[in-house]
Amino acid sequence: MAAEKTYPSPADYLPVPPRARVGFIIPSSNRMVEPQMARFAPQGVQPHFQRLRMTNQHKRPLPELMPSILSAVEHLMDSKCDIIVFQCTGTSMSGGVDMDRHVVREIASTAKRPAISTASAVNAALAALNAKRLVFISETKQKGHDDKLKYLREAGYDILADRAAALEGTDAYCTTPPRFWYDMALALKDDRAEGYFISCANIHSVDVIEDLEKALQRPVVTSNQAQVWEALSLIGYARPVHGYGRLLAMLEPARAA
Repeated sequence: MAAEKTYPSPADYLPVPPRARVGFIIPSSNRMVEPQMARFAPQGVQPHFQRLRMTNQHKRPLPELMPSILSAVEHLMDSKCDIIVFQCTGTSMSGGVDMDRHVVREIASTAKRPAISTASAVNAALAALNAKRLVFISETKQKGHDDKLKYLREAGYDILADRAAALEGTDAYCTTPPRFWYDMALALKDDRAEGYFISCANIHSVDVIEDLEKALQRPVVTSNQAQVWEALSLIGYARPVHGYGRLLAMLEPARAA
C-alpha cells in the first residue's frame, strides 16, 4: 500500500510581506512615474499605480475630479497600500494651497492612511532644504506655467527666475532628453537662489539632478524625486538613497503625517 502523501502547510513558512506599499494616482497620459519609481524604490518598498484621466482634454477643476480621485483611492486600498500619493504637479497645484490641502485630507480620510500630493511633497522637500528663494522651470506652455507660478507664490516662495519650456504636450514631455533640463537650469543660474525646482512628473529631469547640484552648488528638486522622498519619510524609511540629489540622500526617520 502506497504511503499517504503529505502536502506543505502555509503555517510552516514565514510570510514575505513588503516593507511598505505605496499607492500612486497618476494621469492616464503619464509615462514616467512607473519606470522612475522602479528605479527610486528601495528594496521592499512596492509601488502600485492607478491611472486617472485628469490632464489634457480630460482636465477639470479639482472639485469635479474629487469623485474620480476618491474612487482611485478605494481601488488602491484593495491592495492594502500604506500611503497614497496623488501624483500630478499641475493638477495638485491648480486649485491653490487650500484646495491642495483639502484634496490631501479627503484622500487620507478615504484611505484611512497617510496621503500626499505632488504639491505637498514639493513644499515639504523645499522646507527640508531651507529653500525659499527659487528658480522655477516647468514643462508646459505659458498658461500652465503661470498657474503653477501662482501656486508657488501663494505658498510663500520668492521666485527669482522662471521659464516655461513650452513643450508640445505629453509626448514631448516624456521624450525630451535629460540634457535639455540641465541646459535650461544652467541658463537660469542665479547665485541668490536657495534652490531650483523643475516641475513635472512626466519628464527626464531626475537623471540630471546630481550633475546640476554640482554645477549650481544648490539643491535641485523635481516632482518625482520630491514625492518619493516624502512617501519614504512618512513610512519611516530612514536610509539615504543615493544618486538623485541632496534630498534623497538626507532621508531620516518618519515625521508626523
